[in-house]
Parts: sequence; C-alpha cells; structure tokens
Amino acid sequence: MVLIKKKIKVLIIDDSALARDILSKGLSQDAGIEVVGTAPDVYVARDKIISLRPDVLTLDIEMPRMDGVEFLKRLMPQFPLPVVVVSSLTQRGKRITIEALEAGAVDFIPKPSSNVAKGLESMLMELRAKIKIASTANVAFWKGKRPQIQTKTSSNEVKKTLQSSALAESTDKVIAIGASTGGTEAIKKVITAFPINMYGVVVVQHMPPGFTKMFAESLNKFCMMEVKEAQDGDRVMKGRVLIAPGNYQLRVIRSGGVYKVSCRMEDKVNGHCPSVDVLMHSVAEQAGPNSYGILLTGMGSDGAKGLKSMKDMGAMTIGQDESTCVVFGMPKVAYQIGAVDRLLPIDKIAPFLVNYINSN
Repeated sequence: MVLIKKKIKVLIIDDSALARDILSKGLSQDAGIEVVGTAPDVYVARDKIISLRPDVLTLDIEMPRMDGVEFLKRLMPQFPLPVVVVSSLTQRGKRITIEALEAGAVDFIPKPSSNVAKGLESMLMELRAKIKIASTANVAFWKGKRPQIQTKTSSNEVKKTLQSSALAESTDKVIAIGASTGGTEAIKKVITAFPINMYGVVVVQHMPPGFTKMFAESLNKFCMMEVKEAQDGDRVMKGRVLIAPGNYQLRVIRSGGVYKVSCRMEDKVNGHCPSVDVLMHSVAEQAGPNSYGILLTGMGSDGAKGLKSMKDMGAMTIGQDESTCVVFGMPKVAYQIGAVDRLLPIDKIAPFLVNYINSN
C-alpha cells in the first residue's frame, strides 16, 4: 500500500492583489503545499478559515480595516492556527512584527527591499520552508487565552542604579538562552519572571538584523532586568539581558574577573547567524560550572551540542518540554543526546532556576 502524503493547506492573507498572486504561484511550486485560497483582508479571511480549514496562514500585518496584530489577538483564542507573518522592513513593519509574534504568530519573513527579483526568489524559498515548519507547530495553548495587559515592571532609572552597584561586583555567573521558532514568546515568559538582580543573561533568538533590536526594546518594557541588543564589548552583568544582534555571532569572553560579549559578522553555523551552538560553546569554555544553559522551542538541532558542552563543563542545563513548545525540535535533540538536566514546562523554567541559584 502506497501512503500519499497530505499536502499542507495554506490560506494567503494580503491586501495587495499582486502580492497574493506572487505568493500563491510561489508556494504552489512546492508539491507539498496547496494554496486553498487567498483573502484581501481579515474579514474575508475569517470566513475562508471556517470554510476552507487551512493548516497554515500567511499574513500581511499592515492592512486596512484591521491590521494583522489585532486579527491575531482575536483569532488565536478562538481558532488557533499556525501563522507565518509576511512583514515589511520599515521601522513600523519591524515593530508590528514583534507584536504579531507576541500575539501568537509562529514565525515571520521580511519582504525583499532591494534587488527584488533575486530577493523574491529567496523569500519564497524561505517561506515554503517556514510553512512546513509552521504546519508542525503546537498552537493549541492559545485556545481560550485572554490577552494580557502588561505594564512596565521597573523604570530605567532603577535598572541603571542596579547596574552601577553590579559594576562593583564580580560577574561570576552567566545564563545562556537559545531559541528559534516560537522562541520570542518563550524567551519573554522566562526573562520577565527573573528578578531584577538576576545573573547576567545572554540570548540567541534566530532572527534577522533589525528585528533583534526591536525585540530587545519590546522585552525591556516588561522585564525587571534591562534588556538590550548586544554590542561588541558589552559586559555580562547582574540585572542585564543581552540579545544577540541578527547577522552576528555572539560569544561570551572572560576579561579579568568579568564576562563580556564578542559580536562578530561571521559565517552561519547550523544555518544560523547568530547560532545558539556558537554562544553556548563559548559559555562552556569561558564560564564552565559558573553558568546555566536554557534551550527553548525551535526547529532543528542548533544549541543541542552547545548545551551538552555546557553540561559537560559542570553547568546546570534546562530544556523546554514538548507540551509547551511550539516546535519540540532543539530541546528534543538536546535531551536525546544527554544535554538536559531538567526538562520543564515554560512557566516552570524561571522559578526553578531562581530557586536552584538561591539554594546553591
């Protein structure tokens, strides 16, 4: 008996007729994808979601009548579906993309801004790959979820004061976090639960340049700790979270009695720049048992070997469990190779680590 693999049904939502046509033709080139329909706005999309039952949506977030973010906030609690955002590279487009990820989008892809012909071909190839990943995503936890109203938990003045006192201390611990698909919300859940005096945190989230700065600025609004996009030479210190910039490999280096970061434009590792493996291997080498590693949701295996090297050097290591991962890929591989000390639901990771640090 020959098993016929089911095609991934995709609904395209974009107010531009040209964009809908390009995306439809581009996605249909893949034998594993079937474009079941298109919609010029979210109101038409709403009806087509019910009638066509797509597996994945592509969503333009800058649209008239109702933008993509508001649509996601209404859609996900009622009818959770994997969504891949198609965004512009404008400052507003980047900001709204981060908001869309917070509202439930699985991933995003930027529209080409230069050399459109070549950029379009590359974008469609990447979009086809991301749709396949999105089709495996677990978004069921959004069902019935009410949007949270969050307020800034700590002023920049308080954060600056903490940093000034931290400069007099030896930064003897480093927390390394890695994530990919679904990681923006997972990272947010972890670091917003960290206290203001938590050890310095370094983060790699697979994300292109420009978006990482917006991501850091968004996180900074809700975290007790200061969150910023890392710059070469930044100190890893209590009360600070450093986000790896897109297109740069981030490493931790020891400088005397403190830790700093190195940001370098280099080749991709495991298909990524920044790469979680690059970060975690450096933390293992430079900080060893004075470090903690956390690997969150994501497709592939980036970070698994790096986390294993951290554990082998005496670090406490944590992986996000399958039930709360959007894609149980990276932490699954890490767990399979013996890199994970604790496999925990996303809401338990920060409390566990804080308690572990306080009791050791």
